[in-house]
Amino acid sequence: MRYERTDLDSGIRVLSERMPEVRSVALGAWVGAGSRDEMPELSGATHFLEHLLFKGTPNRTAKEIAEAFDAVGGDVNAFTAKEFTCFYARTLDADLDMSVEIIADMIQSSLLREEDVASERQVVLEEISMHEDAPDDIVHDLFTETIWGEHPLGRRVQGRSDTIAAMDRDEIDAYWRLHYKPGNLVVAAAGSLSHEAVVEGVQKAFRNAPAGPQRPARSGDEAPPFHGRAATLERPTEQSHLVYGGAGVPRNDPRRWAIGVLNVVLGGGMSSRLFQEIREKRGLVYSVYSGHSSFAEAGLLNIYAATGPERVEEVLRLIRAEIDSVLADGITAEELARGKGSLKGSIVLGLEDTSSRMSRLGKGELCHGEILTPDEMIARIDAVTLDDVQRAAQETLGSHPWALAVVGPSGDRDFTEYVS
Repeated sequence: MRYERTDLDSGIRVLSERMPEVRSVALGAWVGAGSRDEMPELSGATHFLEHLLFKGTPNRTAKEIAEAFDAVGGDVNAFTAKEFTCFYARTLDADLDMSVEIIADMIQSSLLREEDVASERQVVLEEISMHEDAPDDIVHDLFTETIWGEHPLGRRVQGRSDTIAAMDRDEIDAYWRLHYKPGNLVVAAAGSLSHEAVVEGVQKAFRNAPAGPQRPARSGDEAPPFHGRAATLERPTEQSHLVYGGAGVPRNDPRRWAIGVLNVVLGGGMSSRLFQEIREKRGLVYSVYSGHSSFAEAGLLNIYAATGPERVEEVLRLIRAEIDSVLADGITAEELARGKGSLKGSIVLGLEDTSSRMSRLGKGELCHGEILTPDEMIARIDAVTLDDVQRAAQETLGSHPWALAVVGPSGDRDFTEYVS
């Protein structure tokens, strides 16, 4: 999986990977700005702006943008994360130039009209309301808010209803002009393409972009304080949804490979300890899993479960027991092998399509400052030892306070015993 790279005079980085066996191309414009770059009063501005850039330019209306992709059977969309935003399209190879031209037009020349801000504001508010109606989603937001509070990493990507309602067009425009600069942009493509054609298309589409220095991958500052506490959000749901976890490792930390294996063993699949003990053996949940999220300077290792309100404490005790077992005895050689195999398989299977290959390039360049080949990633996983996993477990599961978020019927229950 070899890729090619060209740094344009404007500061834009262009990366591509040719996949001659397909007839499609996935293209992504990755901007190094996410929700953590917002001031508190502009919480949600990045996501709001993502919506607004689809509302039309001097060259085409919002409807014409949609029609252009529908007419060729392609799709175009975007998403916002805490540390970046991505605008992406997938089309036949013959329509690559169209994808580049339209996405570049949106990023550079969107009109941001007052009437569009007003109408899209309501769309974003409805999206927030939809998110609030999903307890299995909102519990993750409550969890990060509980841990990091008002630190930018603790705030919600979508923002809050009050900040979205108060945000005006000029504030969004200023945010756009501050962050959407060529030096903060990576264009990645994968599929049936030639690198020269991608570079030519990007140069043409961004021909009026002012030159500027490239922004290196976000390095982050000192990790934000981790607040070990419990938080509840009362909701009249049939189940209580909980996220329980502790500090993880930053995204470029060499321990991330051992953490990956640990996560698979703990709650990363149907053979994991948590799934087998809590669902298969005791039938207390339908869904239970663990995960690890990494950012520039910090990470989170967390466990999600949903169960009847009367069984929350029992589930928490079982989760705690599995954690204590890993801390006391480590994992077995069989679990190590299974964890490694799972990670390696997911990496290879996850790179079977153009969109995942494109994302590998964009995120690798923008977030990690390096793009590892699958073989390099597999070699790092193969190098993980039982001692590495045990050390990583002690440094994450065993060395920090834990936090808990519960959404659902909780009454007056006090969960502080689980976070001390």
